[in-house]
Amino acid sequence: MSPSPADLVREFHLAFGLDARTTPTEVAPELAAHRGELLAEEAAEVAEVSVTGPLDRLAHELADVVYVAYGTALVHGIDLDAVLAEIHRSNMTKLGPDGRVTRRADGKVLKGDHYEAPDVGAVLRRQGWAPGPS
Repeated sequence: MSPSPADLVREFHLAFGLDARTTPTEVAPELAAHRGELLAEEAAEVAEVSVTGPLDRLAHELADVVYVAYGTALVHGIDLDAVLAEIHRSNMTKLGPDGRVTRRADGKVLKGDHYEAPDVGAVLRRQGWAPGPS
């Protein structure tokens, strides 16, 4: 079995002296902004190559987005695998009890009457996050 993306990115962060937290934590605005810029840069590359190709470059750029997203989660101490599992649980509730799917004209799956929003806050609290006052 190959290592998870979280394990691979943690190895990179530790090897290069980058932030790697184990408890969900707010970070300095400068670091948060930097991570956002890295994600935006990678997302823009995906958007460009998804139209122009070739497929191997698209695969590379998609993997870069995932790598930077996992790195951003690690910087914040977020177990992204657990958050993804909660998002998946929620997304599966878009399927109606009759097995029907509602789609937008462009094919996007829409939320039905039985949709349950993800509770990402609960996932983070299980990871040790103590949210501050709003």
